[in-house]
Amino acid sequence: MNGIVRSRHRGIPAQDGAGVKLTRIINQPSLRHQDPFLMLDEFRSDNPNDYIAGFPPHPHRGFVTLTYMLAGQMAHEDSEGNSGVVGAGGAQWMKAARGIIHGEMPKQEDGLMWGFQLWINLPAAEKMSPAEWADHPEHSVPKIVYGDSEIRLIAGELEGNRGPVQQQGQRFLMADLRFSDNTAIPVFSAGQASRLAYVYQGSVRINGESVERGELVRLDADSNLTISAAAVPAGMILLAGEPIGEPIAQYGPFVMNTQAEIEQAIRDYQQGRLTG
Repeated sequence: MNGIVRSRHRGIPAQDGAGVKLTRIINQPSLRHQDPFLMLDEFRSDNPNDYIAGFPPHPHRGFVTLTYMLAGQMAHEDSEGNSGVVGAGGAQWMKAARGIIHGEMPKQEDGLMWGFQLWINLPAAEKMSPAEWADHPEHSVPKIVYGDSEIRLIAGELEGNRGPVQQQGQRFLMADLRFSDNTAIPVFSAGQASRLAYVYQGSVRINGESVERGELVRLDADSNLTISAAAVPAGMILLAGEPIGEPIAQYGPFVMNTQAEIEQAIRDYQQGRLTG
């Protein structure tokens, strides 16, 4: 390894919701929580049997979900009265915080469904704050162009651009790097200690080191990056964030700081007091 790549990991097959087939990339045996990132799933199939059952209504408390679509459409409804449809190139951000019940269901009966869901932890001071939700369609996502390649900035700041997803008090980045030619894309370090890259199409070179489709790499936090395609077309999700540095207690859709808080979340859900 060249000093940029700290480790390499591959996701594992998994199912969630009502049986949706997916690949769990973060929060699996070889790669646990990467503070502040709790989980990263990729769902990708053109077989409706793999996704049609969707994610019927279920609870969350204590963290944020960020859904980003490459292809297909997913509909969202929640207990706060929010609803929307996220399509290719768009994102939906949901701060579950003290509690929300939501469902995510395919808005299609056939064709390719491809996207990601990222879970981002909240600091203890925010875990019981009010729930929030926002829809960010494709046209609201800034595109930073390099030749025939580009960065789509979903969250955070890069080169004077701001992604539509911003979270008060937390500084994190989510960017989609798409390569249609061999143009190199520079990404300068912002000093965020957790820095990850996942290649979802083709293969790329990060400071000369090849990373293949399906690989997630942990990257040095302080190095500037030069990223180019090793085989086009290529696509890569880049994540960076500042660790919260607090204990993590997780039970399924609840992420708190202590086991006692988890048990309270379960009781609140069972007694209809999770939301509101």
